[in-house]
Amino acid sequence: MKKADIGLIGLAVMGQNLVLNMADNGFKVAVYNRSAQKTDDFIAGEAKDRSIVGTKGIKAFCDSLSSPRKVMLMVKAGEVVDHFIELLMPHLDKGDVVIDGGNSLFSDTQRRTVSCEAKGILFLGIGVSGGEEGARLGPSIMPGGNQKGWGLVKGIFQAIAARVEQDICCQWVGEGGAGHYVKMVHNGIEYGDMQLICEAYHILRDVLQLEPVELAGIFNEWNQGDLNSYLIEITADILKAQENGEWLGDKVLDTAGQKGTGKWTGINALEMGVPLTLIGEAVFARYLSSLKETRIEAAKTFAAPAYELDIDKADLIEAVRDALFASKIISYTQGFMLMKAAASQYQWNLAYGDIALMWRGGCIIRSQFLGDIKAAYDNNPELENLLLDGYFQNAIVKAQDGWRKALVTAVQAGVPVPAMSSALSFYDGFRTEKLPANLLQAQRDYFGAHTYERTDKPRGEFFHSDWKQLAKPD
Repeated sequence: MKKADIGLIGLAVMGQNLVLNMADNGFKVAVYNRSAQKTDDFIAGEAKDRSIVGTKGIKAFCDSLSSPRKVMLMVKAGEVVDHFIELLMPHLDKGDVVIDGGNSLFSDTQRRTVSCEAKGILFLGIGVSGGEEGARLGPSIMPGGNQKGWGLVKGIFQAIAARVEQDICCQWVGEGGAGHYVKMVHNGIEYGDMQLICEAYHILRDVLQLEPVELAGIFNEWNQGDLNSYLIEITADILKAQENGEWLGDKVLDTAGQKGTGKWTGINALEMGVPLTLIGEAVFARYLSSLKETRIEAAKTFAAPAYELDIDKADLIEAVRDALFASKIISYTQGFMLMKAAASQYQWNLAYGDIALMWRGGCIIRSQFLGDIKAAYDNNPELENLLLDGYFQNAIVKAQDGWRKALVTAVQAGVPVPAMSSALSFYDGFRTEKLPANLLQAQRDYFGAHTYERTDKPRGEFFHSDWKQLAKPD
């Protein structure tokens, strides 16, 4: 009997759909799950009469694979991944490939790549985005780890990945944890995109008092232009969803969950010294949403401000669209800034245009907008910052008046817009030649003798002053 081309451990929804996708593309797949019943149910159900083999036990699983063995883990990130690597090791040979397709922290992938290589095993950490639909029909795949291992599985993963026109949304990212790092940033941007959409919805809902059906029409219209994206599309669908004649969204509790990847992105940005302000605010907004009982009490005490709307309905809708688009530009700008810093720190040769391409299809943040990012890096692979590209310069300048009007209106109405506000503050800081950090640095030197550089001296020379003495009158 022909042995399997690849094996997959972990038959939750993502794992099952990836297996079915592989089988659809002509690959024979062996599967294993800690719960034998889940394996049996899968084989008797959706996997029935397909080139999918169920196995019982790690040894039987490994024995069912063709050499060099290719094992994909779709299990919970963290200790569970290490546990399965340990279980697999006695049954693997040098040159076999182990692939972690979960949402692992990139530093764990760095460690595993090195430790597996010491034992002759080729380890890959790949980011997989697109949810259950993407896994089944074609996800965005971001591979990293041991490049020799990638050569052995490239054909499988590029076959199952999403495609945009002739472009495959699966390209080599880089050594070590690069693949999972790019997936982490992807998820951080996803947090930002979702929060920005929610803020646009909040302004239109509370200021203009629009009903869900009218809001759905607005998001549908936005989806026809430069905001075209999967998240805008599903937002319109959500706003149309009815249950017993009422909008289902009103029955959804306003507390948002998370799985930690957005938090990891923010933590890494702090470690790298990159101002990832928008994604940070998106994470904090989810934390704030979880304080439901406290917010209920606060709402009884603190009333919304009284205000008069000084912008008509059509103008405000267009201003909110501008704010959403301009803020989205800032979100991606910050994300690519972080990846650029990481490439330098971890010595990765990241191809930013290819990353934008991989995100154009299959993944949650897929959008028309990513084609413009790819074009920017195609025009200038050494581009220092997306805001220095001509397209994005023109786009943000064109949108900024509406952006400011939308935020002024939100502030006057007491509608929280933390992500949009932080995006505008970043933009204004980025375009400001002289920031007030001169005063800040003087304060640091005053109380801590931290020194400062002078505008009338060459950069790199540092000085300390006795500010208290100099403040005394002559």
